Amino acid sequence: MRADPAGDDDLLDAYSRAVTRAVEIVAPSVVKIQSDRSSGSGVIFTPDGLVLTNSHVVARAERLTLMLPDGRSLRADLVGRDAATDLAVLRAGTDGESLPWATLGSSQAVRVGQVAVAIGNPFGLQHSVTAGIVSAIGRSLRTESGRLMDDIIQTDAALNPGNSGGPLVTTRGDVIGINTATIVPAQGLCFAIASDTVRFVAAKLIRDGRIRRSYIGVAGQTVPIPRVLARYHRLAVSSGVLVLSVEPNSPAAAAGLREGDVIFGCGEQAVTAVGDLHRHLTDERVAVPTTVAILRGNERRQLTVVPAESQRD
Repeated sequence: MRADPAGDDDLLDAYSRAVTRAVEIVAPSVVKIQSDRSSGSGVIFTPDGLVLTNSHVVARAERLTLMLPDGRSLRADLVGRDAATDLAVLRAGTDGESLPWATLGSSQAVRVGQVAVAIGNPFGLQHSVTAGIVSAIGRSLRTESGRLMDDIIQTDAALNPGNSGGPLVTTRGDVIGINTATIVPAQGLCFAIASDTVRFVAAKLIRDGRIRRSYIGVAGQTVPIPRVLARYHRLAVSSGVLVLSVEPNSPAAAAGLREGDVIFGCGEQAVTAVGDLHRHLTDERVAVPTTVAILRGNERRQLTVVPAESQRD
């Protein structure tokens, strides 16, 4: 059976229109960030000029400048940064002028296979656009410095140096991630920090300028919980966090957590994704015994972990 060329053209036209619409909505809010040490990308997410980018783009910078798509150049000040999630918030010097801004969407609604569009300034080429699909969600990514970032979206929308800090968006123009890294020399393995994590971290940075957090010392990945197990144990969740590794001498190791355990609860709160666990490990939990609910094989267990304060930069 031969394919219908007209039908294929219609699909390509629809795809092009969807990507074009996303770019038209978000591109005016995407900025080039120039410092005395490096350059990268960012996205304005409030009308009064708050900008999201990567922590590594602005780390140790003494002076920051934003270049807007309309050619304007604005001074920027660092509001706060969090190296553990590779996120930073800047404030543009707008003199009270409203700026174009993008909307943070919900990464919980992201589905593998959906179209994803990346906008940024790779190699200084301002406002470059690439498109692809969401390849995976709930990834964990270890940076070159050894930090572990959770709740990562994997995409094959091409990223290059200079894309760091730019937005990953849906065809509706919602920002679902902040682009952060690629795996070199692999092709099609690019990563973005999920927008739900971005929203949580940004709120803390705007309020306090930093994040004091607890940690337990596990690397994890979001996984579905088999229905038969969920029904048997009467669980109110359908997914949890698979423990991929446990750091030696960490609170998780002391509590008896093991590789292969699936965490589905922390304290009185459900854990359905890596982002949930990240958000539950707040500064209020430092040194406070906390119940962690897990599945170990087919068994349901409860362990008591005492989170420590994270000393990671």
